[in-house]
This record gives sequence, structure tokens and C-alpha cells, in this order.
Amino acid sequence: MALFPTQHPLVFVFGLLGNIISFMVYLAPLPTFHQIYKKKSTEGFQSVPYVVALFSAMLWIFYAFLNTHASLLITINSIGCFIETAYIVMFIAYATKQARITTLKLIFLLNICGFGSILILTLFLAKGANRIRIVGWVCLIFSLCVFVAPLFIIRQVVRTKSVEYMPFLLSFFLTLSAIMWFFYGLLLKDFYIAGPNILGFLFGVAQMVLYLIYKQSKKKVLKDQKLPELSEQIVDVVKLSTMVAGEVNLASQFDVEGQENSDKIEKKGLEVVVTR
Repeated sequence: MALFPTQHPLVFVFGLLGNIISFMVYLAPLPTFHQIYKKKSTEGFQSVPYVVALFSAMLWIFYAFLNTHASLLITINSIGCFIETAYIVMFIAYATKQARITTLKLIFLLNICGFGSILILTLFLAKGANRIRIVGWVCLIFSLCVFVAPLFIIRQVVRTKSVEYMPFLLSFFLTLSAIMWFFYGLLLKDFYIAGPNILGFLFGVAQMVLYLIYKQSKKKVLKDQKLPELSEQIVDVVKLSTMVAGEVNLASQFDVEGQENSDKIEKKGLEVVVTR
């Protein structure tokens, strides 16, 4: 039995706050995709977090239909499915051929084959509480994947000393969302909802700390990289140095030839003197 009935104001309040903040989580990558749209390229961004988030939203909708006490999960995850689909479509539109193929393979394996298998197996092979328990564990595992997915970029952040490809807003709102859904699950005494949000909170804090550590490095790296005019000047200098080197070589050849001619003249002069 839950700590409070589903109608209790605290359950509804945390569920409503969870919906609002989760909606902001879904909107957090908008600056990223605005940048992708402007540059017409996905650059170093990855599609994994969005594909995994779509799969997680699909699973939570299925779980909420099975467990009627968690009805507030249906609204936000339905919105999440729509938003994540839009992100993925835009990513595919501007991704390189290899990234596009990788994304489509991931969607096929995870969102079509994976979700389809879970849906069929649980509906036909499990009944009642066992069905809810199985789907709950699957939801718990993939909720952790949603929180862990942005950490795939940590290797790149540490290697490049730049947080350009790890949006701070996403980490911040994931942390707030984890707090709200933890209390929502706690008040419902639903381990499958509350459990993953404990680690979700820790992962979110870890990402924000990493962002703060490399925030100053970001400016330095970008400053070093964003020098197209200087690079053009360097190319011009290289060309100029090549031309100067050629002229110096040519001049030196003339000097050598002149020296050889003068030597020959001197030798001829000596020969003339001797013959005389």
C-alpha cells in the first residue's frame, strides 16, 4: 500500500512538478539542435541519448497503462515520444552518412525490435502482477540508461578539455526531474519509479560538476580553434616563404653562376698573361 493515496495532494504535486520539469528536460536540447540547424551539421553530437530517451518514454507509457496508480506518467511520456522523435528526425536529416546509418540501426534494434519483443512477450507470457513487475524492471534499467546516456560524452570532454558537446541545461533539468520523480515514486511506494531516480540524481550532479571543471577550458579550446583568418594568414605566409625561398635559391644560383663566370674570366686572364 502506498504511503499516501493516489489522490493525496503531495502525490499529485510531485507528479505535476515531475511533468513540468520533465517537459523542460525534453526541451533542454533545443539550443543543441538550433546549432545543428544553423550549421547544417551534427558535428560531434550523438543520437544515442535521444534514441534511448524515446525508448524509455515508450516503456513508461506501457508501464503506466499496466499500473493505473502511475497515470501521471502517461501525459509526459506521450509528449516525450513526440519531442524525441522530432529530435531524431532532425538529427538524421543533418547527420553524416555513417552517423545516419548508425542511428537508423539503433532505432530498429531498440525501438522497434526491442520494444516490440517486450510488448509481445509480456502480454502473452506474463499475467497480472508478474507482468507489471517485469515491465517495471525493464523501465528501471532503461531509465538508468537515459541518465547514463549523456555520460558517453565524458570521454570526449576529458580528452578535448571542452564541454561544448555536453549541454549544461540537460544535466541540470535531469537532476531536478530525478528529484521530483523520486518523491513521486516514494509517495506511491513504487520502487520502479523511485529507484532509478536516486542514481539519476547522482549522475546529474556528476555531469554538472564536470561541466564546472572544464567550463573555463571550453573558452580556451574554442578560442584556439576559431581562427580561420589566422589560418589563412598562415597559408599566405607559407606561400610567401615558398616564393621567397625560390627567389633566394634563384638569386643564389645567379650568384654561383656569376662567381663561376668570374672565375673563368680570371683563369682566362691568367692564361693570356702566361702566353704573353
